[in-house]
Amino acid sequence: MKNPVALFKIKGMWEQFVQNHPKFPMFLNALKSSGMGEGSIIEIQITQPDGQQLKTNLKLTQSDLELVEQLKGLM
Repeated sequence: MKNPVALFKIKGMWEQFVQNHPKFPMFLNALKSSGMGEGSIIEIQITQPDGQQLKTNLKLTQSDLELVEQLKGLM
């Protein structure tokens, strides 16, 4: 069972995140519209304040998509 206090706390944290980064929810909505399919590639890049960059990518498999669906069911 979901803890209502924890959900309320996360909701507030999400609202602050959206205020700080308003383009990210728009990105998620666009992703929701277009979807992700098997073979889609997710790239992640982090640029640290000193300029150092860390970058990786992954190609989605069917089991990855099933995991995403299970996680969406928890929300």
